[in-house]
Amino acid sequence: MTQYEKIIKDNLKKIFQIPTQTLENNIKAKYSGESFYFKAFGQKCRITPDAIFLGEYYQAGPLGIVLSLYASKSVSDELIIEPFKAYKSFPDTAPYVGAFSTHTEHILVSKVESIESNMPLIYEKLDGTDAPENLGGDFAFCLKPLPKIMLCYIFYRADEDFPASVTCLFSSNANSFLPNDALADAGEYSSKYILSLLESLG
Repeated sequence: MTQYEKIIKDNLKKIFQIPTQTLENNIKAKYSGESFYFKAFGQKCRITPDAIFLGEYYQAGPLGIVLSLYASKSVSDELIIEPFKAYKSFPDTAPYVGAFSTHTEHILVSKVESIESNMPLIYEKLDGTDAPENLGGDFAFCLKPLPKIMLCYIFYRADEDFPASVTCLFSSNANSFLPNDALADAGEYSSKYILSLLESLG
């Protein structure tokens, strides 16, 4: 068993000690057949007493840890969307800011035009909605990688003066539902899912 799997197993023990109805409400899930179900990163997530699945795939790595932490950190707070916040504005995120910028924002810069062209698909797969107009950018949208966490991506196209750029903001109380490192991971996996959608188009 890997270190990742050990952490996930420990989190699963915590998850299944929480009363079922409480957990259903806190993580916005449905309980059926000894499993909790909710949508995560554009796919159906299933949490059993022994394992976590996203779509058809068993999760035994970092993404499994993010999903297990979201459930084990179970709190009754509701999602507060605005004001959207930069990752670095959450307390004690400094050690992770560089990696967040690299793995969540910079990896999308070369795909800004393709992302704009395929927004309907991204909206469909990742519960996308239009972003508030006051956030600026050449275009922007919001995604929901987890039921209580929303991300807002703001895109600037390249022009003769500036290169393309991407900013990712979080819903106002996103740090209530994941610890800082896992919150950064949630942004990273959302961006990677956007890229995988674009790659699937050929």
